[in-house]
Amino acid sequence: MGVPAFYRWLAEKYPMVVVDVIEEEPVVIDGVKIPVDTSKPNPNNIEYDNLYLDMNGIIHPCFHPEDRPSPTSFDEVFQCMFDYIDRLFVMVRPRKLLYMAIDGVAPRAKMNQQRSRRFRAAKDAADAAAEEERLREEFEREGRKLPPKEGSQVFDSNVITPGTEFMAVLSIALQYYIHLRLNYDPGWKKIKVILSDANVPGEGEHKIMSYIRLQRNLPGYNPNTRHCLCGLDADLIMLALATHEVHFSILREIVFTPGQQDKCFLCGQMGHLAAGCEGKAKRKSGEFDEKGDENVVVKKPYQFLNIWTLREYLEYEMRIPNPPFKIDLECIVDDFIFMCFFVGNDFLPHMPTLEIREGAINLLMAVYKKEFRTMDGYLTNASKPNLSRVEHFIQAVGSYEDKIFLKRARLHQRQSERIKREKAQARRGDDVAPQVQPDSLVPVARFRGSRLASAPSPSPFQQSLESSISFSKENQHGRTADVQAHKVARFSSSASVGAAIVEAENSLEIEVNENKEDLKTKLKEILREKNDVFNSKNPEEDKVKLGEPGWKERYYEEKFSAKTPEELENIRKDVVLRYTEGLCWVMHYYYEGVCSWQWFYPYHYAPFASDLKDLDQMKIDFELGSPFKPFDQLMGVFPAASAHALPVHYRKLMTDPNSPIIDFYPTDFEVDMNGKRYAWQGIAKLPFIDEARLLAEVNKIEHTLTEEEARRNSMMFDMLFVLSSHSLAESIYLLDNHYKQLTDKERVDVKERVNPELSDGMNGYISPCSGDTHPPIFRSPVAGMEDILDNEVVCAIYRLPDPHKHITRPPVGVILPKKMVNAGDLKPEPVLWHEDSGRRPWESERHNPPGTISGRQLGEASHRLVVNSLQLKVDRNGYANHFHASPPPYAAAAHVTSHYSYTNGLHDPGRHGNVQPRRDYSHAGQHRDNRSSGQHSRQVYNPPEFHQNSGPRHRHGSITQISSGATAYGFQGGYDGYQSHQSPGVGSQQWGDGFPPLVDQNVPRGYNHHQQGGNRYSALDSRGGRMPPSGASGPSRRPPQHLTHGGANRRPMQPPPGGAGGFHQPPPHSYGNRGPRPPPGKRPPAAGYGHR
Repeated sequence: MGVPAFYRWLAEKYPMVVVDVIEEEPVVIDGVKIPVDTSKPNPNNIEYDNLYLDMNGIIHPCFHPEDRPSPTSFDEVFQCMFDYIDRLFVMVRPRKLLYMAIDGVAPRAKMNQQRSRRFRAAKDAADAAAEEERLREEFEREGRKLPPKEGSQVFDSNVITPGTEFMAVLSIALQYYIHLRLNYDPGWKKIKVILSDANVPGEGEHKIMSYIRLQRNLPGYNPNTRHCLCGLDADLIMLALATHEVHFSILREIVFTPGQQDKCFLCGQMGHLAAGCEGKAKRKSGEFDEKGDENVVVKKPYQFLNIWTLREYLEYEMRIPNPPFKIDLECIVDDFIFMCFFVGNDFLPHMPTLEIREGAINLLMAVYKKEFRTMDGYLTNASKPNLSRVEHFIQAVGSYEDKIFLKRARLHQRQSERIKREKAQARRGDDVAPQVQPDSLVPVARFRGSRLASAPSPSPFQQSLESSISFSKENQHGRTADVQAHKVARFSSSASVGAAIVEAENSLEIEVNENKEDLKTKLKEILREKNDVFNSKNPEEDKVKLGEPGWKERYYEEKFSAKTPEELENIRKDVVLRYTEGLCWVMHYYYEGVCSWQWFYPYHYAPFASDLKDLDQMKIDFELGSPFKPFDQLMGVFPAASAHALPVHYRKLMTDPNSPIIDFYPTDFEVDMNGKRYAWQGIAKLPFIDEARLLAEVNKIEHTLTEEEARRNSMMFDMLFVLSSHSLAESIYLLDNHYKQLTDKERVDVKERVNPELSDGMNGYISPCSGDTHPPIFRSPVAGMEDILDNEVVCAIYRLPDPHKHITRPPVGVILPKKMVNAGDLKPEPVLWHEDSGRRPWESERHNPPGTISGRQLGEASHRLVVNSLQLKVDRNGYANHFHASPPPYAAAAHVTSHYSYTNGLHDPGRHGNVQPRRDYSHAGQHRDNRSSGQHSRQVYNPPEFHQNSGPRHRHGSITQISSGATAYGFQGGYDGYQSHQSPGVGSQQWGDGFPPLVDQNVPRGYNHHQQGGNRYSALDSRGGRMPPSGASGPSRRPPQHLTHGGANRRPMQPPPGGAGGFHQPPPHSYGNRGPRPPPGKRPPAAGYGHR
């Protein structure tokens, strides 16, 4: 899970790190699906070497999908997974390696979280089943027929845990899939495939990171290897940063409610937005349109999050004012990762002081920059935190606790009162839907240049429209029933009795399916209402009352059951010690791997930031230990409701009332909402597992396992697959022939070093696998899929290289990508959450959806919406003219100088881009912390000259700092071998008419092409500036004054004195329309975010 909401925060704050994936779709010819040829160049203009799949992020959505009917068998889950992996492979097209990692046995620190999730899942499933049974009885009393409950293999998602039968069969299915693709897909012919299944200990993403860390800096490793890691967990971003590999991307799908962003709110149909609506009639699905839209499978779009761009942002964002020594970017990156641990991770409860939705990361970064000089160095040295500096830093953060808690309590009270008031109004029927006429709306795609985007959530207008459409559908259903009855009568009268019976049966089936869907909808609504604390008749009393005097003492009394001041102080000290141990454990886990398999945080709650004192006096040591066996972990994380996934004798320990460890498996438990609104956000107060007691009982029954169960309960190694034509295949054949006489157990002990020249730079060891290395026939374990009769794939056991210290620097010889970010691309520093009064909507960091236009004037699409909603007459230009004259044309766009800079907050069109001097981060020995990183030289991609699509070339020179009230830099030449040009409204890219092309016309780029920022949370262009309306640079028409923001009282825009190029720009820290307005057709630079 990682840090909640971290990805959203990152994509909003640094929009250029996110890039939309260009996806090539299979072609269907005469009903035959032609797959994409993945051997061809990647349409995203970047060729990746290695693709890593965090497989649990694929298994879960295929096990219980949101966008299609739920599978009923393991085979259906596997086929869905194969399609899922195929799609990811088409997007990335790795050329050297595909690494598929499934979660194995986790460290004990993670097992506590897994235990909480699985107990909660079982409790939620029981509540849902009881509520469904009640609804079924209600439907029966009303005479509404329902289909019987269907049996399913996939009724319990808890089986996605190492040691279960499902995970064992999944491993075999994935081996079959790998053989199938290597044999028959041209894009797979030259790659290696490593499968690390659930019998290999470790979390999937951390097994991947261990592979990357241990490959770096070894002979044969290419320092410019391009990595792509696919997964939804936010901590993948921090893990990628921690590798210090520059050429790294995270691939993830954009998470939204299924169908939400692909449904037109004008016609109500799926598959297009309002901007693309053509007003076509809805295509019927089923004879009576009984199937509707629910069978439409929505393919969620994907995005790349580029780590090299994030590193550029951090280079600017984390600049230290007047640093006491030369700053090292690599150390700054490590400190940033460490700071984010305070906001949340999978191994420690989040600190009550810090909530990411309250701007916690902004606060941490602000405090870090403010306190850096007095901290006298970095927070971390590679994998080891400097606890004295950590204490100084976190105490500075804790000084804001009172203000944070006061504001949080105030907002929570307001929210609670508002929701109660709205619910009371809804019960009284105060909310009357506005009268709208959907038929009068004009499809916006009929107008040229439309830039309208559907909103992420339905507006009141949309809700009203949907309710009207729903009412219309209900009437239609009534008419449909009459038509069906008429058909039956007609068939009967014409002696077609058989046909009439069939028709009646079809009608009954339709009715049953409709009732089933109605049941599912009502069940979801009821469960959602029950999970909302604000709907509770007896809401949980907040006894801690953070922010009120005595809140710290009450916290330890309520959460830790402290009775006396002495007991409270002893508990506080132990909590701080264990939490500090946790910070050190997590940092080591991210940078070196597991330092203790047995360590865990033994409390449900975290201390306050202000409690972390005397850290440098703590003695913290870890003992490595060994991981649990799979069945032992199942016993530690499963509730009794999932005992069916364990062998018989293990089940009794979980369900027998006389079991000596029955107290580990409560059927009911307390959920502390801890100030949260929804039940899933609460803290499940489960008893922690006593490892000694658990293992003592398990050891007594381990001898009862069958051979198959014993195999599921064992530890195994990764498997390596290559085609027989691969350069590594000969080594595998020779190894297998040499040790053919050995037993399977003896063969595992043999290992031979991999030659990196034969393996595309991969190091490690291979061993002969058990069974046949090259089976001529590979039988399909999935129903409905063919056997592989001419197998050409060979298999071996793969082991990682010997452990060695992780060097927290980019590898020697790396070529850095061309810089995409400069200081002007950063947003002004936000007001800290606890200091923000909330009365400045332009500074609230809420952005318009992509494609919208902000400012005092409405865009063309906005005019059409206004005209449609008011049902006004329009002229041939699409503007209302029932009592106004035709609008005058926009002023012609004058030539604008291609470059500008900010000097004292004013726009100077005669200057060049505000380029910050680049610090050299290559010499670690020159700063105060002496990091043992070895000799390292960084190479920067340095073409002799670089220029954008327009604008003159400039000679290279130096950068001098201008002495002024607001610090700015005068440009005297390029740096890093090139320079950046900027123009108002376009950021650092020049296009033909002063505006970038439309989003769907952008040319994709890898490292050498400019790329449209794919952040769906903002309407910024690739440099953070607002996207202008289509065609705004030409002789467009101005909207009537009565339809502009502000009405007739707003003064019209006038060209400023001195021509179009001489207008003044608000200072970078100001927002909105506070100063003189820009000329017609021009957009303000990225520093201003327009008028909301």
